[in-house]
Amino acid sequence: MRPRMGSLLLLALALVTAGPSAGESAVRFRLSYPEEAHAGPITGRAFVVISRTNEKEPRLQVGRTGVPFFGRNFDNVAPGDAIVLDASDLGSPVGSLSEIPPGDYFVQGFIKVYSEFPRADGNTVWMHDDQWEGQRFWISAGNLHSVPVRLTIDAEAGYDHELVLDQIIPEVELPPDTAWVKRFRFESENLTKFWGRPIYLGATVLLPRDYERDNIDYPVIYYQGHFQIQDPMRWKEGEDFKRAWKRDHFPRMIVVTFQDPTPYFDTSYSVNSVNLGPYGDAILEELIPEIERRFRVIDEPYARILTGGSTGGWEALAMQFFYPDFFGGTFAYAPDPVTFTNVEGINIYEDVNAFYKQHEWRRVPIANTRETNGEIRLTSKQRNTFELVSGTKGRSGQQLDIWSAVFGPLGDDGFFKPLFDKRSGEIDPAVAQYWRENYDLLHHLKNNWASLGPKLFGKLHVYCGDMDNYYLNVAVKELQEWMRQTENPHYPGVFVWGDGAGHRFGREFSTEAERIRRMAEHVLSMRPDGAPHPWWHFE
Repeated sequence: MRPRMGSLLLLALALVTAGPSAGESAVRFRLSYPEEAHAGPITGRAFVVISRTNEKEPRLQVGRTGVPFFGRNFDNVAPGDAIVLDASDLGSPVGSLSEIPPGDYFVQGFIKVYSEFPRADGNTVWMHDDQWEGQRFWISAGNLHSVPVRLTIDAEAGYDHELVLDQIIPEVELPPDTAWVKRFRFESENLTKFWGRPIYLGATVLLPRDYERDNIDYPVIYYQGHFQIQDPMRWKEGEDFKRAWKRDHFPRMIVVTFQDPTPYFDTSYSVNSVNLGPYGDAILEELIPEIERRFRVIDEPYARILTGGSTGGWEALAMQFFYPDFFGGTFAYAPDPVTFTNVEGINIYEDVNAFYKQHEWRRVPIANTRETNGEIRLTSKQRNTFELVSGTKGRSGQQLDIWSAVFGPLGDDGFFKPLFDKRSGEIDPAVAQYWRENYDLLHHLKNNWASLGPKLFGKLHVYCGDMDNYYLNVAVKELQEWMRQTENPHYPGVFVWGDGAGHRFGREFSTEAERIRRMAEHVLSMRPDGAPHPWWHFE
């Protein structure tokens, strides 16, 4: 028998007013912080982290292959007010709180504090202001977290847990200077002007034996990569390297690591970009001159050597390509994509989706990370979901987001314009073209070889495993194949491959001391006739 219209209306009203089911809205965490922890109000991103163990705090177990965590943005929340995370919030590697299997877990709440950046380009953005931790916001000073607690989670039964974030992460403590290692940092005029807040650059410097005694100048190795405050070349724990560095018959050089964290990532990629600002200018016009003022380096191009692995490998190549008259050679290990036909599995010029390859009727997930035996560790979608949960609008502090920030155009909202949608994977071909024209290193070489070739001759050394864990070998191979065909001048560069080796090949096939010797020999071969070389003790 058909119900009357009035009965249908009452049924609809009952469904609306009854509230969501227990499996949805009743799955809830309420996060708050006391005024003693932060005077407030806070704009930022809140997280709930869930772990089966508490050997390390749950927040310290988050990673690309780590424990489940869930995030939500919030604006202007005062002390004592609740930030609610529920089943609607995206998580990684578990998509929703409603999908956590029933059980007892260690749970921790976390707040990543955002600051206002009134930029010189007219855009105002809210981002995490690096506290000299390199955008590792889980350990960044001033961010808040709760004490881990053991809670019962059962989405079917529902729950409503409160977490009080009364723990404040303390300031980073820099290691003290020693006779061998010196540190400094300063506020960058160029970058502060761009971002509208103080932005700092710094360096950690490893000095050669007898630096204080011998009144001579030395070649300098700029060792680039991810942010670190540890000693260059792992000096503190590298006993074998220490013994070599202190020997009589070892080249005397200075090794410098840059510190250039940005509001997007732990390093700037050492180039100018519309989203990060004039980091290339700041490094060449502020940081390196400060290094050359403080320390006795040979301030000539032949004596400035670039090196680094992974991110640092890309930086070491890019700075040599974009500033060929300033540097005398580059030794790049497993560099990030030197051409964007393979960006951790994605061909941004041909693929229409960053998560799947389309082969006629078959749609295949794109692999992002692999083991050297070929086993897939992460897909592109999984990797990008992890980044999206870590931060929206590119504020994850992670790898794909920083590439979009450095390589991509400015978006209408003041953040970068994404190469692809992090939920659907759909690629924007106009953004891909912007990447190509501005930061594709192979494309840059092809378009400028007539002028660049003579300046790069004899300076390029690239090392890579042919089973790189992030597929970076694919782009390196393409670069090598093109360089083999160069003319006027013909210069194939130096490429060294590790058979079956992964991402760390360049740093594993030889020791730190052997790499220093190789770079010293290069400097010696490039020095002008008659240039003194008292620093050369490797004879």
